Amino acid sequence: MIKVAVVILNWNGERFLEQFLPSLIACTTYTGAEIIIADNASTDGSLSFLRANYPALRTIVLDQNYGFAGGYNKALEQIDAEYFVLLNSDVEVTPGWLDSLMGYMEVNPSVAACQPKIKAFSSKNKFEHAGAAGGFIDYLGFPFCRGRVFAHVEEDKGQYDEVVDVFWASGACLLIRASIYNKVGGLDEVFFAHMEEIDLCWRLNARGYRVVCVPQSTVYHVGGGTLNVESPRKTYLNFRNNLLMLYKNLPQQSLDFVLRWRKVLDYVAAAQLYVTGKKANAAAVLQARKDFVKMKSDFLAKRNDNLLHATQTNCSEMLSKSILIAYYLKKNRTYSTIVN
Repeated sequence: MIKVAVVILNWNGERFLEQFLPSLIACTTYTGAEIIIADNASTDGSLSFLRANYPALRTIVLDQNYGFAGGYNKALEQIDAEYFVLLNSDVEVTPGWLDSLMGYMEVNPSVAACQPKIKAFSSKNKFEHAGAAGGFIDYLGFPFCRGRVFAHVEEDKGQYDEVVDVFWASGACLLIRASIYNKVGGLDEVFFAHMEEIDLCWRLNARGYRVVCVPQSTVYHVGGGTLNVESPRKTYLNFRNNLLMLYKNLPQQSLDFVLRWRKVLDYVAAAQLYVTGKKANAAAVLQARKDFVKMKSDFLAKRNDNLLHATQTNCSEMLSKSILIAYYLKKNRTYSTIVN
């Protein structure tokens, strides 16, 4: 058995493999770690590049593009390891990155998963959108991070250097115990991409496991390597999957109230996108809501299973107030000002 499998899910990312594999190999010195590339049916030169330049690296070749969630599930079921690291191909690691994460996990058995501090590759003094220094959500399901709230990204001045429990860890660099990953069902493949790691971490929290950010480890993330932030497809997946996640995981006493408010707020978001000229994105929000309604019945079994295995319904890492009110009405732009 491998101690820790560092698994990169690659799809047409030859340029990122060429750019970041050298530093990943050089900086991954943890004893028992193995780097594995899982290829999601790339059509570029990724596999040829790996064969020519890294023939010793294990490569798992999938027969089609299963998306982020399905690709990782199908790859990880072929790997016998104590820990998995889900690492995006567009991430630059730093010396000791894995040692700090594993060091914390090994002495804290109640922790199921963790992430490092994730900073922006393009502006290395700032946090990165997808994870920053640990993820949270408010009671209506809107995600935010220590270091990033909506579009506002903070400069890293050491303000979030303590290890803390978080609601979700970023899929850009996620370390998780393999046994627990398998026990809770892994990533939801219907999601394809976006929100799947938040959904996974919600299941972890509900079953009494801890998720933490270990900022003594730092990585730099390019971001947007698969779908641009302005992409209507990205908008669609974010809105649809967020609603599915709420339906799957919210306790019954909260579900109807939250979904009623989300209906109102989603239509407001669609209107705002429309009047600002992003008509395709506005249409994507409306389509996401339609598809959510169609898909709810297919998710009833997953919802029932999640509620059956939940050991707690209240998570202290879920914000009990609205992030929208704090950000847009009260003009609080940082995690610290909002939670305090």
